[in-house]
Amino acid sequence: MNLIFFSRRRGRARHLDLAHPLTLGLIAVGCCGVLAAVFWAGLQLGSRNAVQAVGHDRNEVSVLKAQLQDRIDGLSLRMGTLNAHLIRLNALGKRLTEMADIKHSEFDFDRDPPQGGPESSGSGHGVELSDLTGSLGLFERRLDLRTAQFGALENVLLGRQLSADIRPTGRPVNEGYISSYFGERMDPFNGEEAFHKGIDFAADAGADVVAVASGIVTWAGKRDGYGVLIEVSHGNGYTTRYGHNERALVKVGDTVQRGQAVAVVGSTGRSTGPHVHFEVLRNGAAVNPMSFVGS
Repeated sequence: MNLIFFSRRRGRARHLDLAHPLTLGLIAVGCCGVLAAVFWAGLQLGSRNAVQAVGHDRNEVSVLKAQLQDRIDGLSLRMGTLNAHLIRLNALGKRLTEMADIKHSEFDFDRDPPQGGPESSGSGHGVELSDLTGSLGLFERRLDLRTAQFGALENVLLGRQLSADIRPTGRPVNEGYISSYFGERMDPFNGEEAFHKGIDFAADAGADVVAVASGIVTWAGKRDGYGVLIEVSHGNGYTTRYGHNERALVKVGDTVQRGQAVAVVGSTGRSTGPHVHFEVLRNGAAVNPMSFVGS
């Protein structure tokens, strides 16, 4: 194949033989140059893309590291919270054992409970983050259950203490002596035999009359035979009465504590002198107060 070139200035034609070896060599060199240029341009573009990809991967790695650090920080915070919770539980356990008078050796909160057992035959593997998170969740649920159990135990113990507080114990006056006992006696007004439902405590007029147990005032005022009467309900079927008072210091509905003054010693009603008529009722029936007074 020949290519013919015309020159206007010289008016002559030139022939180029494409099949000539020299022509083919020049064409091959030119093609190689073009291909080299294209390859170099592609190499430069690929290099820039590779650099951008590496930079993007580094950003992703930084983000993942930050997220992982956030999770680790969160787990550390949870572990700190759980540790503080355990400290509070241990303090509560010690207080409960002291309240219940349980031997220290039987319920020791200062040391972890002994543990052991044969080595597992399974293949061991490292703890992963997901495993640690699940274990912490389980641990938190166990702590919540332990807290509820401790709370229930504390309520039981406090209930025992409350039962002790509401059981009548002691004397209704701080100073005085027993002038008449519970049971059959000679009536001081007519000399006839009569049943005395309480114990009389002789005391100075104006002295305090105190509640022998905690409870709620259900009567505070005059009643036939009793004069000014204070009646306190203590629950569990117990009621106490304090009669012949000069005046009441409480009113119906008031909550009183053991040892609190509820009235002033007097001689109102069917009385021969300043004293306190003290009764204890169990389920509505009068019982001998001596078992509660002590002596």
